[in-house]
Amino acid sequence: MTKYLVSGYIGFDNFGDEAIVKVLTNHLKKIGAEKITLLSSNPKKTSELYCVNSEYFLKFLKPILETDVLISGGGSLLQDITSLKSLIYYLTVIVTALVFNKKVIIFAQGFTPFRTKIGKYLTKFVLKYCNKIYVRDLKSQKILKNLNINSELISDPVFGLDIPNKKHSGIGVQLRDFRGVSDYFLNILADEIAIKFKKNTIKLYSLQDDLDLFILEKFSSILKSKGVKSKIYKSLSVEDSIKELSKLEYLISMRFHASLVGAKAGVKVLGINYDIKVLSLSQLIGFPIIELNQNNLSDGFNNLLNLKTENYNIPEFEFPNF
Repeated sequence: MTKYLVSGYIGFDNFGDEAIVKVLTNHLKKIGAEKITLLSSNPKKTSELYCVNSEYFLKFLKPILETDVLISGGGSLLQDITSLKSLIYYLTVIVTALVFNKKVIIFAQGFTPFRTKIGKYLTKFVLKYCNKIYVRDLKSQKILKNLNINSELISDPVFGLDIPNKKHSGIGVQLRDFRGVSDYFLNILADEIAIKFKKNTIKLYSLQDDLDLFILEKFSSILKSKGVKSKIYKSLSVEDSIKELSKLEYLISMRFHASLVGAKAGVKVLGINYDIKVLSLSQLIGFPIIELNQNNLSDGFNNLLNLKTENYNIPEFEFPNF
């Protein structure tokens, strides 16, 4: 029997990362793991949610010494777009495991072009020593190939969730705080919603309250100024988020996993391209996308209204052999 330690963006109430942890822990239990430990910013809550062991994410030495396998992922952990500091943290966890001769698996991660030379160099150096590297999209695999790092391609673990395809109704919008989300963009987005969906109450979804809630409150005020009613949904569990997103008819979404869940459930999705991973997902599945710097969003909304979800390409997900 094997002991597993999982390092990821856990305990920060981010819907996508918590959904991945849910899928991963369920699988590790299914294959008979002797012990599962998650590194989390909120160990008590994490242990209660997944019924596994959890340790504070900065106190990783003892859990590494007590494990057989470190799983780093999924999501977009090894990148310096958000910050070099977070990249160095995740690399430090991996290096510590390697120093103590633990097996290291990079699991279902997405990679983007590096912002800094030091970030690129450190990631390349560390990945050379990992036992297995699994990436979630072709662009990530190409980025690693350019670094002379071999990887295997799998789909995102959230594709493995059992998401019912229900009767759909309602219009949802999911936004997150990001430097490219200008007041101008919010206004033209609200204008287009007022034209296409004015009679509806727009459902606004916060999937990580510390990043999403402020921008959604601002957007709700803008919608109100244009005569459009809205309702904000916040503090949602993974299960509640999936339930809400999967029953919509239309979803206009920034976040990668919100778009993924919506599309898997048969919702008509319009992605907002704030990150290359969202663009890659739209190209994979086949839903339209709009840009943060566009001056006119009417074509994107027309594509949304005319979208045929039966033409979606929804990948299957199978766990690699750990």
